[in-house]
Amino acid sequence: MTALLKVQNVKKVYGKGANIFTALSNITFEVEKGEFVGVMGPSGAGKSTLLNVLATIDTPTSGDIVIGDVNLARMKDAELADFRRDNLGFIFQDYNLLDSLTVRENIVLPLAIAKVPTKEINKRVEHIARLFGISDLLDKYPYQISGGQKQRTASSRALVTEPQLIYADEPTGALDSKSATDLLESLSDLNKSQSSTIMMVTHDAYAASFCQRILFIQDGQLSKEIHRGTQTRKQFFQEILQVLAGIGGEVNDVI
Repeated sequence: MTALLKVQNVKKVYGKGANIFTALSNITFEVEKGEFVGVMGPSGAGKSTLLNVLATIDTPTSGDIVIGDVNLARMKDAELADFRRDNLGFIFQDYNLLDSLTVRENIVLPLAIAKVPTKEINKRVEHIARLFGISDLLDKYPYQISGGQKQRTASSRALVTEPQLIYADEPTGALDSKSATDLLESLSDLNKSQSSTIMMVTHDAYAASFCQRILFIQDGQLSKEIHRGTQTRKQFFQEILQVLAGIGGEVNDVI
């Protein structure tokens, strides 16, 4: 397998002088093309900081982040913006949909910005809407659909550009259990059928059980890594719970 993402000795420090806080310390790992990787750990462990740094929303204090053959840590802001638009997809907890646009128009937005031809836009939108089960919602507005449908719309928008790498930050955090399961199954199916590479930060062991591998962060450092392998999702879920219990913190912090 080929490593799509290489993270080497990444450090993130906030503040100056006596008020320094090290959010990430010497983080090193790789993600192979086509992997579905979860990131877990107690609140304040550095999960969101890591995702923000990897997603170019924030910059590392030191270290290298390489996607393909491009070292993001060496790029200027304008180059980063272009790279982010062309190569990365983002799914957030709060959807970030535009209420004045239909579901279709929300999904189309990044393609329109990238000036993709209309025929190709229509083809991609129909395809991704079918994958996420929202084909019958394309002409509705966000206020007319449920939270789960909004998140699937947001996911479709993130994936319609066919990004190299998809970052998901607590994508099921605002969803009921059925909507969360529908979304996770869609992401899992997409990962298997399209070889989409996904990295998901989550507090939820159930959500994490859909991943192939979990990275655990504690106090800004990688503390453990587990693989699903040949386990059933239920077996993997139990293993995740055991690891979470072992790394400490309040139950509500990690589950």
